[in-house]
Amino acid sequence: MGTEAECRIVRGGAGYEGKQGLSYGAGVSAESAGASGLCLHTLVVPPGGRGKAHLHEHHESAIYLIEGEGEMWWGEGLAHHELVNAGDFVYIPAGVPHLPANRSATVPMTAVIARTDPNEQESVVLLPELDALAVPPVSAARSAGSTPPAPPPPES
Repeated sequence: MGTEAECRIVRGGAGYEGKQGLSYGAGVSAESAGASGLCLHTLVVPPGGRGKAHLHEHHESAIYLIEGEGEMWWGEGLAHHELVNAGDFVYIPAGVPHLPANRSATVPMTAVIARTDPNEQESVVLLPELDALAVPPVSAARSAGSTPPAPPPPES
């Protein structure tokens, strides 16, 4: 008779700091449960917090936003900007640069993240040259309650 695979229970509470500058909650992964094809964990981004620009070289990600309001820059040069709200799903193909942020100054952003790489941080590639490109458009800054930068003074 063959060896029977075992189900595993991963208790919440423990977590890790990701290369992306964000804190992840305990979940199912190669490290925690011996998973061979997926990683599933939680993410809480504090009010006003944001990650670092990065991509996942060899795997797809799916995100479900449980609580809060977020935004994400993605694509070449982080040229695309999208707002996400509780109840939204986000799909990120392998190799696509992206940077997530919490739009709220008072409410944490909480999400569940699934990846097709069972190793929690194996294929994360940081893209520090893109970090400064993730700036909310003026209309988004106004809706988030912040004041857009003042226009330059007129030339004399």
